[in-house]
Formats: sequence, C-alpha cells, structure tokens
Amino acid sequence: MRRVAVALFLFASTLFAQNVDAALLHHFDYDQKAPLDVRNAGVEQRGDVTIYDISYASPKGGRVPAYLVVPKGKGPFAAVIWGHWYQDGSPFLNRKEFLDEAVVLAASGVVSLLTDGPIARPGFVRDPDPLGEAQINDRVQQILDMRRGADLLLARGDVDPKRLAYVGHSYNAATGAFLAGIDRRFKAFVLMAGNLSDEVDMKSKDWQEFRKQVGPEKVDAFVAKYAWLDQGNYVAHAAPASVFLQYATKEDFLTPERAREYFAIVSEPKDLKFYEAPHALNAEARRDRIAFLVKELNLKPPDPAAIARIPELVQPPPEHKN
Repeated sequence: MRRVAVALFLFASTLFAQNVDAALLHHFDYDQKAPLDVRNAGVEQRGDVTIYDISYASPKGGRVPAYLVVPKGKGPFAAVIWGHWYQDGSPFLNRKEFLDEAVVLAASGVVSLLTDGPIARPGFVRDPDPLGEAQINDRVQQILDMRRGADLLLARGDVDPKRLAYVGHSYNAATGAFLAGIDRRFKAFVLMAGNLSDEVDMKSKDWQEFRKQVGPEKVDAFVAKYAWLDQGNYVAHAAPASVFLQYATKEDFLTPERAREYFAIVSEPKDLKFYEAPHALNAEARRDRIAFLVKELNLKPPDPAAIARIPELVQPPPEHKN
C-alpha cells in the first residue's frame, strides 16, 4: 500500500514540475530505480536519538557520505535534508554543520539526512579556473545527490512522504533553489545566505569587474552555455512549497538589497528575514528556521533550552572568505 502511495506522490510531483521548462529539467535526470546501495560505517547514540554514519551511491559516480539521524519510535516522522555551507576555513564545511540542530529536531519527530557535498569529500581538488567545467559538474552532482537523498528518506517506512523539507546554507542554499523547481516532493525550504539568481548577480559591480578581468567574450560564452544553471529559473517555480529566506546584514556581496531582489523572484508562499550577523548567521536565525519547520511539518515544538544549547556557527576570519 505504501509503495502505491509513494508512486502516486511521485506522479503528482512530475506534473507539478512541468512549471519549469522540460528542457531545463532534463539536465537533472537520473535513474530513480538505481540501487541506493546504502552502507553503514558506524552508529552513535545520543539519548533516544540514533546517528548513523552512512554513505550511498551517487548518480554521478562515487559515494555520498552522510549522517542519518533517527528518532526513537515507529513514526510516521517528518524528514529534513540539510546542506552545509562551503565556507573556506570553517571546520563545519561538511555534514557536521547542522548535526546538533538535527538531533534537537529528532526529539520532535524528524528524521534527518546530512550529506557531505563534493567539496567536502576525500580527494576533492578545487579547479582554479573560475570558468572551468568542474564547478558545473560539482553543482549538478550536488543537486542529484540531494535528490537521491530524498529517495533514501522516502524509501523508509517510518517517513511521511508529505512532510519532507530542505535546509541549505550558502552554496547549498542555491542547491535548494534548484530543488525547489525540480523536485516537488519537498513541502518547504529554508534557504540561508545564498545566491539565488545569476541574472541578479550579473547586474552587480563585482560581476562586471570579473567579466572585464577574465574577458567579456569568454565570460559571455560561458554564461550562454550554462544559462540553464541559473537558480532563479527554478526557485521562481517553488510553489506550492513554502520558502523561507534568511540573510545577514554584515555581508559584502549578499547585501539586503540583493536579497530583496532574490526574494522578488521566489514564488509564493514565501518569507524573508534579515539578521544582524555575518554570513554564518546566528542563534536568532536558528530559532526562526526551527519555528518555520515546526509549522510547515506539523511538529511538536522542541525544548527551547535544547535549541539554546546548540553551539554557534563561527564565521572564519576575512582571509578565509569564499
């Protein structure tokens, strides 16, 4: 019976996804029937919460390291996929960024999947070419790996397929913007301090200086070739999912003015809030996104004291900025 329900849900998701041009969606095709090949490398117990150190097969090759955080009980549970920031110099440039937050939400009945993006995996070598194809391949892989993560969660008998959310910070906020228009299985998105529209970004002085430095013809050719990777083309079609944008006021590039331009592109229902903080955001932002998830996923509110004990995410010094 559950397989039938999930199949109908996926069929409905495909119909909704037609809001985005089919030619764009084709870039993110993958074999949903391929084996997930989930492997368990270890387990940790935190009270009634179990943290599994797992990996699963990526549609683009290799394996996706992840934490699977599971509450006590039989469910049905809500589920959240978490995408970490790509902040150079941070010890939390990996799946650990939201682990404490996921553990707190487990007490409210949430199964969480926290993955390591390609940049955080063993053997990753950064491409020095800002217009190299490696960054394109990494971006597509991250999107597909998150979609496979949704496959993994929804294959569980204890997860409610109608209560799946995504939380992403910085680079992985952009990943969420893509998912919002590509994959209709998500009910809600929290997108934190990320670039949500190349079209908006290319109006900036920073982009114009970059274009001049690298060479207008070279940059324009790259932009034309990969126009399908503009996040704004997808997050504009997030509906009926709810989208909550969180931005910092102490940013050089992702300014409140730029955030408002992103916000104008995002489909309804949506909300936007600013925080007196750097790119890492702060405890107020954490409380707000947990409250958003509680509302959207119909959760029991977690203990405020437990939320308060979650350590702050530290912003690395300026020399480590992306």
